Amino acid sequence: MTGKTKDARRPRDRRLLWSLVALAGLGFAAWLAGLAWFTSMLPTRVEDATRRTDAIVVLTGGSGRISEGLDLLTARLAEKLFVSGVGPAVDVQELLRVSQRMPAELECCVAVGHQAGSTLGNAVETARWMQDNGLRSLRLVTAAYHMPRSLLHFRRAMPEIEIIPHPVFSEHFRQEDWWRWPGSASLIVTEYSKYLVALAYDRRADEPR
Repeated sequence: MTGKTKDARRPRDRRLLWSLVALAGLGFAAWLAGLAWFTSMLPTRVEDATRRTDAIVVLTGGSGRISEGLDLLTARLAEKLFVSGVGPAVDVQELLRVSQRMPAELECCVAVGHQAGSTLGNAVETARWMQDNGLRSLRLVTAAYHMPRSLLHFRRAMPEIEIIPHPVFSEHFRQEDWWRWPGSASLIVTEYSKYLVALAYDRRADEPR
């Protein structure tokens, strides 16, 4: 290869490099914009705290969720409580014991699901339970940062069911200034990434076969 050929290729190589850098920058900017949009979607309060539903559904995986669900059941906001994603060794009595509730008081109205290992699994498991019990509405209890992805999966699995979101706000998660706290920032970024995957899955499910 002659010196002239090498000299001719260098500008093209630089242009290609800068094009790739610009493309990567645009992609990162789009990702940041999406992250800002995602955080703006996170609930900051319970919008509807009093309407009764046929069931209360709690997704395991975070502190305060089961206690909140039991409180809602005690307040008679529904006649049934379903806890999805419970460990295989945990039954209703154990769940109530750990939650420091009297089994005789609530055992009749609580059911647990052992099959779900993901949020999508929660939605599928809950849809089956709702159908088996002939129920038409539910109050969904999960962490505020988990609510967008949960609603995405639940509405896909149960388009005919009315779903009232009931976010739980953990004292260990800093939602307002999450970027200043490494643990909260990591959780938000992880949840946002999972939401994008769920969104892609949801759109693919809509495509004609």
